[in-house]
Order: sequence, then C-alpha cells, then structure tokens
Amino acid sequence: MMKKKIDIPRDLYLKRLLSRRENGMVKIISGLRRCGKSYLMNTIFRRSLVKEGVPEERIISIALDDLRNDALLDPRRFYDFVCGRVKGKRMHYLLVDEVQELPQFERVMNSLLHLPNLDVYVTGSNSRFLTSDVVTEFRGRGDEVRVYPLSFEEFYSARKGDWREALQEYFLYGGMPYVLHCRDAEDKRQYLKKLMRETYLRDLIERNQLRRSEELEELVNIVASGIGGLTNPLKLQRSFESVKHLSLTAPTIRHYIELLREAYLVQIVRRFDVKGKRYINSPYKLYFADLGLRNALLNFRQYEPTHAMENVLHNELVLRGFEVDVGEVRDAGGSREVDFVINRGSDRCYLQSAWSIPDAAKRTQETRPLLSIHDSFSKLVVVNDDYVSPHRDDDGIIFLSLRDFLLPPVSSPIPLFF
Repeated sequence: MMKKKIDIPRDLYLKRLLSRRENGMVKIISGLRRCGKSYLMNTIFRRSLVKEGVPEERIISIALDDLRNDALLDPRRFYDFVCGRVKGKRMHYLLVDEVQELPQFERVMNSLLHLPNLDVYVTGSNSRFLTSDVVTEFRGRGDEVRVYPLSFEEFYSARKGDWREALQEYFLYGGMPYVLHCRDAEDKRQYLKKLMRETYLRDLIERNQLRRSEELEELVNIVASGIGGLTNPLKLQRSFESVKHLSLTAPTIRHYIELLREAYLVQIVRRFDVKGKRYINSPYKLYFADLGLRNALLNFRQYEPTHAMENVLHNELVLRGFEVDVGEVRDAGGSREVDFVINRGSDRCYLQSAWSIPDAAKRTQETRPLLSIHDSFSKLVVVNDDYVSPHRDDDGIIFLSLRDFLLPPVSSPIPLFF
C-alpha cells in the first residue's frame, strides 16, 4: 500500500519568495539536490499565487528535465514560447525547474526580464548550478533563496508523535524530505546511502573530472567522522597518512573541501577571536548540511549525540538567516572556546551547546567561556535536558532547553533575537 503524500508547508522559504516577488530579478532557488526546491516552487509557491487569485493561465511552469519539454531546450524556442504565453498587461509568473538544462540559460532568463509583466523563478542543481556559480551566472540580476533540508520543526510537523523519539530519528536520518516517506529504518538507510554515493559524490566527480575519485570519498569519510572538531588541510593530510595510509597533499585536500562546500554538502565555520575582533583562518570546523547524509557515509555506525546536537544547532542557525562562527576567548587564563558566535546585522549572541548540566561543576564549565566575554550581547546556553525551563541567571546568561530552541513556543518568557 502506497504511503500518503506528506505536505510540509515550508513557510520560511515561502515568505522569502513572496518578499522578493516582482522585484525585477531572477529568483534563484538553490540548495542540495532532493531538499525540496522543486516542491517549494511548483507546489507551495504556485499554490500561494492561485490562492491569491492569480489565474492558472498566467502561471507558466516548465520542467526542463521532462522529455515532453525537449523542444524547449533550444534557447530561441524557449524564449519565443514564453513570450507567446505572456499576454496583455497583467503580471505573469514563469517557474522553470532544472534551468541548467537549457543552453545559455543565464542569457535567456536575463532577456526575459525585459518583459515588464513577467516575474521569473528558477531552480537548478549540479553541473553549472552550484554555490560558486549561482548568482554570477545572472550577472547581478539574480536573487538567491537558499533552501536547506528540513529543520526539526518542519520534520516534526509532519512526523508528529513523541518529540524525543522524533529528535532521535532526526539526529540519525536527518531532514531530507523523502526520508519521511520511507517505510522503515532500512529503507531510510538505503535511500540516504544511495543518495550520497550515487547523486552527490558522482556529481562532484563528474563535474570536476576527478580521476582519483577514491581520494574524495576517503576525505568525505574522514570529515564525516570529525564533525564539530577543529581541523585544517594539514591535519587532514596527517589523518590520511596515519589512518588511510594514503598520500594526499594539503592543497589537494583544501581543493576537495572547497568542492564539498560549493556542492552545499558541508559548511566551513571559521574561528573568531572575540576580544581581538578578528578571524583566525585556521583551524576551522566543518558541519554537514544534513546529518542523515553524514551518517550514511559512516554506515550509521558512528552516532555521537553531542556532536549531532551541535551540528543540528549550527544548521538551525544558518537556515534562520544568521552568520555563524566558532568563538575563541583568550585571556591570562588561556584560550576558551565558545561553540557559536551568531551575527545578523548589528545583533550578536554567544551560544554554548550542552548535552546535559548535571551539577555545578558542569555548569561552571559551560558558562566560563561566556563569562570571559565582557560586552553587552546576549549569552545563551542550549541544554538537551527537558527539565530546563527558560530562565536568565544572575550573570545574565540565558538557559534554554533544546526543545524550546528547535520548537520555539509562540510566546517565550525570555526575549531572544532568534
């Protein structure tokens, strides 16, 4: 029996699309393959337009990976077809899926912007449509909306049930939307392993014409094993030599990490000297865009809840629109790490991730780096334990449970800029 299709609203991204509506630019919906870009554009955004009263005939949807649209893979035919559909003076909406399949797509889309009553939205993946290309292809006339795998709030809205069980599942299998449609644990594992190996890694190898693909695969495995730890190309080079007994130079490793970042698979988080107010280029941390993909690389054998929690918090902050760094506080007592320095405009917050705080000694350990920072910005400790209710201690540090952070109540007793 076929499982019922799950509809996840993805309101955060819908708001971002609506805020860019009719702004005279190509709206570029980017992100990992299979993270829900097409569904966002063709179902959620389209449904919003229709609900508002836009007639179906003024919404032009074209999926360029569909054989039925092969004739439109000629740039001139595509342009003429769209121009022929735009009639009168009322606004029309063009939704193009897998735009990279169209030769000279950037020129075609930029040309269509000259139509005063056409608003353009596109999705793309792999090949010429990864992070380093996505905006430059449109010569300053592109406006990017980055889509991420499901947040825990989105995941839980569809999965429901006991939130603790849902969180454990999320830590293990991540937030790729199709995971929610899988029948059982084995189905989820096989789907994620196949997606990682046959889609993402194959895309990287083919896109960059890598001759020794096993080197990239080994590097990804080592990175997956060390999420949340400080690293750099030289350290990874030593790991290759000691663990894998392979020789891979630091420049090559640096290049491979950049490829992983450009493919949206990992994010590099730099260290920030809080007191010196400057970045420390190396070492840095690497976090996976999706924990399920990370765990699939390791055959689901290396489950570390503290590191998983840190990765989830990082991803949550990024999808909420914050810039995230790792903090370092240096004083006479030595160097201390702040898990995350979070910025948005002139706002800042320092955040510590704690799996549990069972006693005063652990509390001191978690708060000491924050107490070493003498400025007026918010300081926050997110604790996995359920018993933590939102409160501010005598030093002004806010304590919040992981549940209240990931599933924020409508009205929080403590004002946060999240």
